[in-house]
Amino acid sequence: MTTVADLADRVGQEVGLSRWFPLDQPRMTAFAALTQDFSPIHTDIAGAKDLPFGTTVAHGFHTLSLLSAMQFDAMPAIDGVGWSVNYGFDRLRFVAPVFAGAQVRGRFVLKQLDDSTQGEVTLHLAVTIEIEGQDKPAVVADWINRHYLGDPA
Repeated sequence: MTTVADLADRVGQEVGLSRWFPLDQPRMTAFAALTQDFSPIHTDIAGAKDLPFGTTVAHGFHTLSLLSAMQFDAMPAIDGVGWSVNYGFDRLRFVAPVFAGAQVRGRFVLKQLDDSTQGEVTLHLAVTIEIEGQDKPAVVADWINRHYLGDPA
C-alpha cells in the first residue's frame, strides 16, 4: 500500500516489476477462441513450422491483455482508492513476437501523476512487456489509469 503523496515522489522512476507470466499454446488457443481470431500463426502448431517464425506466436492483444494482471502483481495499491479504470493509451507498439512457451513480465515507470481533480488520481505509466531471455520487448506503451478515491458506492 502506498499514498498518493509517496507515489507522486516517484515520478520518473520504476514503480513496479511483475512476475513472469507464461504464454503457452493452450492459453494462446483459448485466447483465439475468446476473440474469434483463429489465424494459423497463433493456433496451427504444425502449419506454423512453414511460417516466418517457425512456431506459433501469441496474439499481440493477448500479450497486451496481461497488463492488468501484471499491474496488480507489481504495483502497490494506492491508499484510499475505491475503484479504478483503464483510461487508455497514448502510445502502443507491438515490438517483437512472443513465441509459444515464452514468459513475459511487465515493467512500470511512472511518467506523470495528476491529482488536480478532487477525488481522482490519474497515472501515466511507461510500460514495457519484456520477453524472458530476449533483449527486445514484446510491447512498449504509455498507459493511463484513473483511480477514484473513496467508497465506490
